[in-house]
Amino acid sequence: MPESPAAPAARPSPSDPVALSAEDGKLVVLARGARARVGAVEGAAVRDQDGRTYAAASVTLPSLAITALQLAVASAAAAGASRLEAAVVVTEASTLDGAGHAAVRDLSADAPVHLAAPDGTVLGTVTG
Repeated sequence: MPESPAAPAARPSPSDPVALSAEDGKLVVLARGARARVGAVEGAAVRDQDGRTYAAASVTLPSLAITALQLAVASAAAAGASRLEAAVVVTEASTLDGAGHAAVRDLSADAPVHLAAPDGTVLGTVTG
């Protein structure tokens, strides 16, 4: 299968971690847990239109590489989600990966994507 070009990495705008809603704070906890459970580079969690949550870790295999955010979005879509309310990525990177951002935008044009450090500190939010 030919590779599709990845969207450019999105830079989050600075955000105050206290400004997260309780529901978005839960996503940070889920994403941190997914990352830590398997020692992955990144973890992610999303919440769909019904309030269901999906968490995932990045996967790198010889025949498959998928970001944590792509996998969380794919899990939501496979479960029937038609819209996302919010997403979180926990990573050491300072930018949101373009492929994960594009996956979120496939289901929601305006869901906030929070970027958090491994300790849970929110570094910023991408809203567009």
